[in-house]
Amino acid sequence: MDNIKYAVESILFAAGEAVKTAKLAVVLNKTPDEITAAAEELKAEYDRDERGFDIIEINEGYQICSRPQYYTYIREIVGEQRNQPLSNAAMEALAIIAYKQPVTRGVIEKVRGVNSDGCVMRLYERGLIEEAGRLDAPGRPVLYRTTDNFLRCFGLRTPKDLPVIDFKRILPELEDFGEQMAIEQ
Repeated sequence: MDNIKYAVESILFAAGEAVKTAKLAVVLNKTPDEITAAAEELKAEYDRDERGFDIIEINEGYQICSRPQYYTYIREIVGEQRNQPLSNAAMEALAIIAYKQPVTRGVIEKVRGVNSDGCVMRLYERGLIEEAGRLDAPGRPVLYRTTDNFLRCFGLRTPKDLPVIDFKRILPELEDFGEQMAIEQ
C-alpha cells in the first residue's frame, strides 16, 4: 500500500472510537512511526482544508471526531444526548479518580468526606470511569480509573496531561493522603 493515510482514515471512521497506534500498525503491516506520520498528515490536511472533522490522539491511539465549532449544528440534527452537566459532587469525585487512579470508592469518600455512591454510579453510567480491577484487601473493593471517553471529553491525550496540582497546598489536612493510599494499595 503506497499511501497508508487513507487506510488509517477509513479504519478510524468505521471504528467510531479511538484505535491504538500499535493495533493500526499490526493491521496495516506498518511501523507505529508510519501510522503516526499518516495520522499527522491527515490532521494537517483536515486543518488546511478546514474540514468539519479532526483526528485527535487519545491514550496512544487516534480517533476521528467532529470539530467543536460545529457542535450546535450537529446537535440540531442528532439531538441532545444527555447533555446535562455534571454536578459539583460528581466533578469532585471525577477529579479524585483522575488524579489518584486507580482508586477505591473508600478513598474517594475519605477525600470528599461524604458518601459518593451516587456520584460514582453517574460517572460510570456516563462512561467517564470504569472498573480497573479489585484491591487485594478485605472486601476486595473495586478500583476505578478514567476512560478514553473522559480523555475525549476533557481534551486530553493521556491522564498524564492533567494539570499538576499541589494537593498538600490545597488540602493540608490530607497531608498523609499519599501514605494512606500506599497502605490501601
